[in-house]
Amino acid sequence: MAGALKRMNDCLSQYYRCPERYLRFALKGPLSGAGGYFRFGTETLYGRFSNRNLSEDPAETLPDALLETTVDSGTTYLPFDLAQVVDSLRCEQYAQNGSIGPVIGKATLKRLYYLVRPLMPVAIRKHLQQLNLTGWEKVKFPQWPVDRTVDNVFEHLLLLALRSSCEERIPFIWFWPEGASSCAIVTHDVETVAGRDACAHLMDIDDSFGIKAAFQVVPEERYEVTAEFLKSIISRGFELGVQDLNHDGHLYRSQQEFRSRAEKINAYGRQWGVEGFRAAVLYRRQEWFDALKFSFDMSVPNVAHLDPQHGGCCTVMPYFVGKMLELPVTTTQDYMLFHLLNNYSTDLWKQQIRLIMEKNGLISFIVHPDYVMASREKAIYKELLAHLAKLRDEEGVWIALPDEVNRWWRQRAEMKLVEDGQVLRLEGEGSERACIAYASEKEGRLTFAVQEASSAGEIRQAHA
Repeated sequence: MAGALKRMNDCLSQYYRCPERYLRFALKGPLSGAGGYFRFGTETLYGRFSNRNLSEDPAETLPDALLETTVDSGTTYLPFDLAQVVDSLRCEQYAQNGSIGPVIGKATLKRLYYLVRPLMPVAIRKHLQQLNLTGWEKVKFPQWPVDRTVDNVFEHLLLLALRSSCEERIPFIWFWPEGASSCAIVTHDVETVAGRDACAHLMDIDDSFGIKAAFQVVPEERYEVTAEFLKSIISRGFELGVQDLNHDGHLYRSQQEFRSRAEKINAYGRQWGVEGFRAAVLYRRQEWFDALKFSFDMSVPNVAHLDPQHGGCCTVMPYFVGKMLELPVTTTQDYMLFHLLNNYSTDLWKQQIRLIMEKNGLISFIVHPDYVMASREKAIYKELLAHLAKLRDEEGVWIALPDEVNRWWRQRAEMKLVEDGQVLRLEGEGSERACIAYASEKEGRLTFAVQEASSAGEIRQAHA
């Protein structure tokens, strides 16, 4: 029991990097044997519940855990294990119960599809994919177009911690360096010979807006990968990542197959000297990630209604899966936007950016050189880059390479916020770039105030 209670409090303190003394959460009672769906206020959660059987369908009427949450002597008692529930969302354990599954569900059909996929024109692929997506907009959970369940629950619990502790504010280490309001990364998955050959031009476009991106390259079969091609990316200050092994859709066909391929994938990572990985088609089994010897992964969507594998991690923040950091994909891919939704504007992207920035989160894009170089698509992409550059210049969004985010998040996870009487100080590698923030309550809402790194004592307001 003591271990479970520590994990509950550690889960929240790791997210905010705040002193543990402010957080006092405990289980209200024994948990049910099986997991299921329930609510916490307006948020849908999945996990085990105190003395109650739960539904396996998120669309049903669900019990509200907030109504059964109590406070006694400064401790908040929850009818669920916070750490277990957060893991079930981030690691998509809820999607394994059968109520939410892959669009291409039958193994035989899936193998057949990927066998003939290289021979299909885009128009035919698009038609088949649209047929498979029928009814996607009716899926209630995760929440489209951005699911912020984990982040909303953490905010609500920090607000409860404020109230139960009778503190006016709780200090924590701000999410991003130099007090950045949010973070954005742009990644390019290179899928075909045409995409490979367009990379130089795509780098020119990115550079024209002062934005560097990461290129995920398929090591085998799709196209020839020369040392000169890899050098052409690195030499211009862009980032290189490994994308799958051969992009045939079978990386996760079985655990034995995955581990065999992972050895080859890891070898390419070492040979190319890269830290980041992404699986083709965003297929994933997070419980198998231990076989990947990369520092970070970028294969988990925030909400995956339009992807062949449904699910989503329900957070807009990076999180650790064992030793590997996950940088979730938090916006719609360009292929889905243009070819499945038939949306040739930045409206959806801008809506998603706004929702992510409300949580000070990670704004991450996948834009393919294979699909974005035609005149109409290229114009939309340039409009997106212009919008990101404006957010960088006017609203303090940190536009970074994925490995920069990886290094920062790891540093932040090891930093300490030390309270020495009335003085607060940050300790640890990278702390010179970090800011102290304060969470307080205003009109029933959690409000953040960030102390700028460059001018101690100056407070910038940021609302949760």
